[in-house]
Amino acid sequence: MTRREPTVADSLFDPNSYDPQHLDEESRRLLRATIDWFENRGKRQLTKDDQERVWYTEFLDFVKREKLFAKFQTPAADADGDPDKRWDAARNAALSEVLGFYGLQYWYAWQVTILGLGPIWMSGNATARKRAADLLDGGAVFAFGLSEKEHGADVYSTDMILTPAGDGTFRANGGKYYIGNGNVAGMVSVFGRRADVEGADGYVFFAVDSQDEHFHLVQNVVDSQMFVSEFRLEDYPIGADDLLHSGAEAFSAALNTVNVGKFNLCTASIGISEHAFYEAITHAHNRILYGNPVTDFPHVRQAFVDAYARLVAMKLFADRSVDYFRSASPEDRRYLLFNPITKMKVTSEGEQVIDLLWDVIAAKGFEKDTYFARAARDIRALPKLEGTVHVNLALVLKFMPNYLFNPTEYDAVPTRHDPADDEFFFRQGPARGLGQIRFTDWEVPYRAFADVPNVARFHEQAAALKTLLTTAAPDADQQKDLDFLLNLGHLFTLVVYGQLVLEQAELAGLGGDLRDTRAQSGEASGKGVGHPALRDVLDQVFDVLVRDFSGYAVALHGKASSTDAQQAWALGQVRKPVVDEARFGRVWEQVKALSGAYEMRP
Repeated sequence: MTRREPTVADSLFDPNSYDPQHLDEESRRLLRATIDWFENRGKRQLTKDDQERVWYTEFLDFVKREKLFAKFQTPAADADGDPDKRWDAARNAALSEVLGFYGLQYWYAWQVTILGLGPIWMSGNATARKRAADLLDGGAVFAFGLSEKEHGADVYSTDMILTPAGDGTFRANGGKYYIGNGNVAGMVSVFGRRADVEGADGYVFFAVDSQDEHFHLVQNVVDSQMFVSEFRLEDYPIGADDLLHSGAEAFSAALNTVNVGKFNLCTASIGISEHAFYEAITHAHNRILYGNPVTDFPHVRQAFVDAYARLVAMKLFADRSVDYFRSASPEDRRYLLFNPITKMKVTSEGEQVIDLLWDVIAAKGFEKDTYFARAARDIRALPKLEGTVHVNLALVLKFMPNYLFNPTEYDAVPTRHDPADDEFFFRQGPARGLGQIRFTDWEVPYRAFADVPNVARFHEQAAALKTLLTTAAPDADQQKDLDFLLNLGHLFTLVVYGQLVLEQAELAGLGGDLRDTRAQSGEASGKGVGHPALRDVLDQVFDVLVRDFSGYAVALHGKASSTDAQQAWALGQVRKPVVDEARFGRVWEQVKALSGAYEMRP
């Protein structure tokens, strides 16, 4: 048998061959068991359950039987000695991708359980932690009671009130809205405030049981298999064993839980995009129009190659982000920049992947027996499940000055696939000081890949962002103009996105040794990219990023408040990617090879 040359497509999730050798044996077994459960259930049944909005009892029975959530979501400190229980972001990301691949609703049950557990595992309340560990071991799911109908996820405003009962206990009254798993959660972590304490000191996190008589389930606010609940607490008794956090600590627990849990939005988006990609390329490549395969048309090939490049970049960025999350510490909080980018950029890229594929398969994407119809619906949710893209862009901007202009040194962050317990997630500390976080020289990986034509071209654009901020920075009025600033945030995000894509490309064997470039004080190593097929894909990824940067530059030019100097800068950054028809053709061959590579069992 002739040995096939490696391609980046080998990193796409394929249930037929999936065996994550980088993980420990029990993690691999559980991931394989999860895949087999979905494949044995089959496409027709999963589709029927989705269309009829059937609560996924069978899936939760599987989770309970395998202790899947218990093993993946119990920190080692609460595992009672079970060596397979730990909070391991590498394997959690893998499971999140698998669940997204088969259906957003299954991922959602997992995702909101992570969020519900966050304030509990961050709490010093040993009784509540023991109760949570026991419930999780018994197959329970959890819920995160933060958002409200009138305030959304605004942690500064809450109408959930704890009133002292006079005996050291409290009575909780108020409503929560858009709370996943709220119909069955063994414990719901609820954010509120005390009636007798003013200001930030009055914040509180406490735990309730969804089956308690004082817990009133109002409705499912979405038309879906998922139960996204509205509930009300009416004189719900809260004792010391139910209190998780008070004061500023409660506020930080809310934000830090989001740091832990909402990362999984990106891996769900990757899983959905992968499944849709298989279905779309198989359909298009085997369909004849006007006497030719659909994929013979140049615009169709361009759409597939662009979608493929975006999907590869999503995976590279997300994989590298995990390393930073797992290696974080009070002294290295760079993950707080990469986290919102996974939430808003990777998930937005998922939307673009689906849109590109949909433009090709057209009406096929609406058919009720396709996975794609669900993907096109569900991919929209992910950028919107964490306060919208705009909230995260505004957060990203806090990091921009130090990132671009004030580099420092850290120990190199390795690939983190070790079966370690990521206990730092539950002791992140106060949620403040983002503007003081510093980063390494972001240009190092760009220099290391300077021999890749479109990396070099994008690097020119990225470096010019510093010129904008030193010669035509936003004035006082523009700094209050969120519309202008959000566009600037998109430009900055692309720079960070490219950095981690390149770092992971090097670690995954796509290119030169970054350690050499560090040793040479920023000079390119000259090693370039390793295997030619992988080099082609990386060049194609940055072909897309060059065009994206140009698009945001044009948008900045058109903003109502942009100055003459800013407009001149913007037009100066419009670049055409380096065109290489032979490279494009080779990448297309990799894409075409995915036709028929995977089809879900009936």
